[in-house]
Amino acid sequence: MAVAALITWLVTAVGGFVMLGIWISRGGHRPDSGTRLAPGLVFGHFALAAIGLVLWIVYLAVDKTALAWVAFALLLPVALLGFTMLARWIPARRAGTAESRFPVPVVVGHGLFAAATLVLVLLAALGVGGS
Repeated sequence: MAVAALITWLVTAVGGFVMLGIWISRGGHRPDSGTRLAPGLVFGHFALAAIGLVLWIVYLAVDKTALAWVAFALLLPVALLGFTMLARWIPARRAGTAESRFPVPVVVGHGLFAAATLVLVLLAALGVGGS
């Protein structure tokens, strides 16, 4: 379960990096960009997810259940920030903003893999399927 969570987390991260790269390259991080995604929201989502991923890798290396729970706890605000960005992205899809360039399949895949990651991390933290 824990390795499956790592795989889904890494796939989710790839989709996130694609969108982050598009958003930055289109100037979404600039104050005058007209983006609906505030830089604090985007970079906060990214930072918490990255910290959680690092903790998950450490958990896999040392097998300390507390680390799994901390990683899961970090995923909760990551998910809330992600849902916030999704809600802001939907009306911006045709607005000509930096985030309007996100490919829909990447957004959908990122969300689906993120949801799978959240479930797999919870199951692994609970000890389902071994570590």
